[in-house]
Amino acid sequence: MLLYIHGFNSSPQSDKAELTKAYLAQHFPDTKIDIPQLPSNPAAAIALLTERVEMAVANGEALRFIGSSLGGYMASYLAEKYGGKAVLVNPAVKPYELFNDYLGEQTNPYTGEVYQLLPEHQQQLYAFDTQVIFNPDRFFVLLQTGDEVLDYQQALNKYHCCKMLVEVGGNHSFVGYGDKLAEVCRFLCLP
Repeated sequence: MLLYIHGFNSSPQSDKAELTKAYLAQHFPDTKIDIPQLPSNPAAAIALLTERVEMAVANGEALRFIGSSLGGYMASYLAEKYGGKAVLVNPAVKPYELFNDYLGEQTNPYTGEVYQLLPEHQQQLYAFDTQVIFNPDRFFVLLQTGDEVLDYQQALNKYHCCKMLVEVGGNHSFVGYGDKLAEVCRFLCLP
């Protein structure tokens, strides 16, 4: 199973999710990809992802993750807790701090959902922080220095011991992501 985890205020219809799905359909048609729409509540999102992961484990499936931004933060937690391999694309490192700038009403541009981002959501995210990476061989981190949303240096410092691709320029969406999918799939050891 490959679990694609989208970022904050995103969805399975994001460009990276769609590119990943199309690439797998063409090159790895037998690989099951799961791209759930995550609830806006972080604890509910982790609960949904944990349920999917535990179901895959119970079925004897290999665990593979691709996480973008906040999805990278969640993928880190899941890969450290359950094993498998994870590709993190411009991952959030301390989203509970970043959310200070987003507290209050939010609208997901993909789903139209309007909700409140609350301080308790920051606390929920903090509970899933992997402050130290104990299994660096599980991670491949894609960073672009031009990320206008996240400080790429935080990810560079946290994942310094992991396989990493750092590109100068780009932006938070990771320009040229589709061109990296062959390397992503090699790292994930897709059958």
